[in-house]
Amino acid sequence: MNKKWQVSKYLFFDFLAAALAWTILFIYRKEVIEPQYFNGWDVPFELTPQFYIALIVIPTFWVLFYYITGFYRNIYRRSRLLELGQTFATSLAGVVVIFFVFILDDWIESYKNYYQSALVLFGVHFTFTYFFRLILTTQTIHKIHKRKIGFNTLIIGNDEKAVKIYKEMTSQLRPAGNKFVGYVRLDKSNDDQLSAYLPEIGKLEDILQILDKNEIEEVILATESHEHEKASDILTVIENRQVTIWGIPDLYDFLSGTVKVNTIYGSPLIKISNGLMPAWQENTKRLLDVLLSIIAMILFLPVFIVLAIIIKTTSKGPILYKQERVGRYGKPFNIYKLRSMVADAENGKPELSSDNDKRVTPIGRFLRKSHLDEIPQFYNVLIGEMSLVGPRPEREFYIEQIVKKAPHYTHLHKLRPGITSWGQVKYGYASNLEEMLERLPYDMIYLKNISLYVDFKILIYTVMVSIKGNGK
Repeated sequence: MNKKWQVSKYLFFDFLAAALAWTILFIYRKEVIEPQYFNGWDVPFELTPQFYIALIVIPTFWVLFYYITGFYRNIYRRSRLLELGQTFATSLAGVVVIFFVFILDDWIESYKNYYQSALVLFGVHFTFTYFFRLILTTQTIHKIHKRKIGFNTLIIGNDEKAVKIYKEMTSQLRPAGNKFVGYVRLDKSNDDQLSAYLPEIGKLEDILQILDKNEIEEVILATESHEHEKASDILTVIENRQVTIWGIPDLYDFLSGTVKVNTIYGSPLIKISNGLMPAWQENTKRLLDVLLSIIAMILFLPVFIVLAIIIKTTSKGPILYKQERVGRYGKPFNIYKLRSMVADAENGKPELSSDNDKRVTPIGRFLRKSHLDEIPQFYNVLIGEMSLVGPRPEREFYIEQIVKKAPHYTHLHKLRPGITSWGQVKYGYASNLEEMLERLPYDMIYLKNISLYVDFKILIYTVMVSIKGNGK
């Protein structure tokens, strides 16, 4: 499956639908609305420069609006009925915005002409948009039902319950698209009943390697009702990976109403892995990351040049410092900073900086207090490895030590790491493992309360700390 190609098709046809709708509205306004204003005079029709500009601006607005509302997420997991409602709602909201920005200053004979223009735009835009989407989504659904498209799926469990869910999902009249690649045992002492249907592809303690090696997209946690503690331990490990996790509901789940089904033909499963933010907030956060990073890189360019010259002339070594950190979903990446220590400060052995660290250069102390050493990380944000706000990324060496004392630390890998965080604003750079653990509760609180509002507050406090030079 080529997800990028599938998304590009939706983008193209959404853009095309918006362009067609705007063209029809333009013709309608020129041929129907304006002649009423001029008392039936023959108004010459022409495609003005404003029309061609709007022909680019308006469709771009729609595509951006759809992105923010989360339409292009889970592009292979679409429901035509839900898509109908979503397209109707976004079309209505978008038309309202366009009406006040582009249509409200039209030459009209009566206020009723406003309603006519808005209704025409909504009608043709919704019709074209949903028509193209319906074709694309129907094609995808048919491919899933014919098993031409599948999602690599792992079952954790091997008892009677696991066998039952496997049989139900593989015998559906309309398959949900799960392509079972194997299973992992929950307990070696359990009666292994699933081996007759699927291969055992590893041990539970190697679950992260199994997910990566087999490109697993969905995990079904086939645990019994009395195994909730074991299920919780498993979730602590895998919930920070980019996989969809499903659980098998018990009687309590049915009675409490937590079981939600997406298809009449599918097995009732609980979706355990949910987004941390509403789709519109998550996408807006990413757009702001890109926009603000570009602005910051432009504004800080003179500062960067001056600091680069000072660093180069006052100490030996490179201007930039590169170090491997663990990012979102546990994927490693290289973080960039302006060098604040002497060259080869660690000599191959991980060592955190302390308050009176002799390895820190004179300009480095200023950089660390003002957080100006973080300027190159706007590039990390721009390419999607980091965010402006999020838990600070750590090295694998220290993560292994943190997890021994706080296994829940891995939950932070659900998020993009940030240039600044709640913990860093409060404590600054960590000088030892104890300080890392001291900062952890604040990162966990951020994880549970993440929102654009919290991000803005952290950014404001970060700016205040940088200006005052209170950083550590």
